[in-house]
Amino acid sequence: MPTASATPITTRAAHRRPLLPRAAAFWLLTTTLAFLLFASSAPSPMYVVYEAKWHFSAITLTCVFAIYTIALLVSLLWAGAISDRIGRRPVLVGSLLLEAAAMVVFARAGGVAELFAARIVQGLATGIATGALSAALIDLQPPGRPHLGALLSAAAPPLGLAAGALGSGLLVQFGPDPLGLVYWLLTAVFVLAAAAVLAMPETVLRRGRWRPVLLPRISVPPAARAMFAAASPCLVATWALGGLYLSLGPSLSASLLHTSSHVVGGLVIVALTATGAVASVVARHHRADRAMLAGAVMLIVGVAITLLGLNAHATALFFLGSVVAGVGFGPGFSGGFRLVTALAPPTERAALIAAIYVVSYLGFSLPAIVAGVAVVHAGLLPTTNAYGAFVIVLAAAATALTVVRERGARVPLRDEA
Repeated sequence: MPTASATPITTRAAHRRPLLPRAAAFWLLTTTLAFLLFASSAPSPMYVVYEAKWHFSAITLTCVFAIYTIALLVSLLWAGAISDRIGRRPVLVGSLLLEAAAMVVFARAGGVAELFAARIVQGLATGIATGALSAALIDLQPPGRPHLGALLSAAAPPLGLAAGALGSGLLVQFGPDPLGLVYWLLTAVFVLAAAAVLAMPETVLRRGRWRPVLLPRISVPPAARAMFAAASPCLVATWALGGLYLSLGPSLSASLLHTSSHVVGGLVIVALTATGAVASVVARHHRADRAMLAGAVMLIVGVAITLLGLNAHATALFFLGSVVAGVGFGPGFSGGFRLVTALAPPTERAALIAAIYVVSYLGFSLPAIVAGVAVVHAGLLPTTNAYGAFVIVLAAAATALTVVRERGARVPLRDEA
């Protein structure tokens, strides 16, 4: 399998000695990626508070959740590959400052309109930053650990989602400013991160004008297309399940598990996403195709257990199923991510990563919107049952595709990146 070189492309600016060494810049970017997803899940434990305070329906709730993803997809399509053309640093600084502005809008929100505005700005910022961050992690990864950038690009998001849900839930439950404090803290984090990025080494040569890159496109290099198609069902299944938990997880805990604790609402998300992050790291030495296959199987088992727990109103069974699904969530996504990104040359890396996230976030948002409409007409439990069945079917398709591809290949798939 051909691999993508991680050798940096130098520029005149890169010859000026950066204040941050490559190793420090690598871990700075890993932390920044985690905080971007921390901010993404921070509103989730607050949705039930917003819903009660401003009297909106489940449809509005899931639309507030999903508008972020739609904005993120728009920015991925229009600007996801721009750092391949103008460099990583300017893209990251601009997107992090835009993310800080979104946090200010959240903190000062006085109604649904402000929530929509904040989520749109946040989605635009996150979409612009995601491709550049993940590509820069692969550019700056230690030479002796050529898989580490892709691994952390896949593991940091679920870890950030878990931390954001739990941290926000704790602040809503016990903090002095339940609907504002977490956003003010995140504003400071993103401003400081933007300043720190200015000191990191640049890894990409500026190539011509940037405006042509803003044409909407999804770029998958020819060598990666077959693998991208094979991995897509698993990418969609993992993020569709994440969309269910982040949009309706706290509502499930409140309505079906009969608890009003915002911390428990956050723990519902943590059970899936934190387990997923840990499982990604544990599976890092496994072949990427085997990790994705095992992840898809565990996703099927975990979702089935979760649905049993919800229908039996058994809290322990529900959390057990969420943890088992998390064991599938992490390796399922990280395995697919590693398989596909191993086939991208440096100058097409951000564009390919943008395509991966477009597929993932479509799975993250569209089913959640449908679920919000279905909740109003069919109820929360029947909607959750149908949603879980959808995820199981996708994971089963991913399992079948992986097995067929392995059997049809002359040489077993290997993760050489």
